[in-house]
Amino acid sequence: MGDGLHVAIHQAGPIPLDVEFEVAPNETLALIGPSGAGKTTILRTIAGLYPARQGRIVANGHVWFDDRAKIDVPARQRRVGVVFQSYALFPHLTAIENVMEAMVDRPKTTRHGAAVELLGRVHLDGFADRRPDALSGGQQQRVALARALARDPDVLLFDEPFSAVDRPTRRALHRLIAELRTTTPVPIVFVTHDIEDVAASADRVCFLRTGVVVETQLSSAIQVGGDSHLEAWLDS
Repeated sequence: MGDGLHVAIHQAGPIPLDVEFEVAPNETLALIGPSGAGKTTILRTIAGLYPARQGRIVANGHVWFDDRAKIDVPARQRRVGVVFQSYALFPHLTAIENVMEAMVDRPKTTRHGAAVELLGRVHLDGFADRRPDALSGGQQQRVALARALARDPDVLLFDEPFSAVDRPTRRALHRLIAELRTTTPVPIVFVTHDIEDVAASADRVCFLRTGVVVETQLSSAIQVGGDSHLEAWLDS
């Protein structure tokens, strides 16, 4: 099993999950489905924030979970960058300090310069000394993304990244994710309820219902605004 993300999670409860999928380097997979489909739980399981029962999770050749081999790497030891829906920034720290907090594996003398570079990559030059309450929602989200990248991740996970921002900010984030796919050779998985976000930012989409993969297909096959059956299914 080579590079990329390989996920197989099987459990009867407390949250039933029966999912298997792979995401290649530089590929973006969207997880989509009605509320309660298990999308966020899958992300949390990959990150080690929710205990898996059975299955196997491998990222970039590193086994993070394997119930048969009795391997369960703690979340803090998994090289995973997570952008939470709430951003989860430290309110008392500046943007650059929030990014530096994730650089526990880097020498202290290199952290500031690396954080400046990462803020530049997410187009936040000049915002390094601002605290979260002095940033817009979209800017806070970019700080959270820079912090996720600061972990040198084997995989990037986004939990509802588009839900709390306005349309112009969403379009800017779509463009930023497209940039990451060309400059950061890691698999990206994001959770969403919106077909437009899938069409704009994903290579493939995995449809989920009650913790089960119903179908996986190329996002280019989705007709935005033209599939009333799909939209009704998502609202169910």
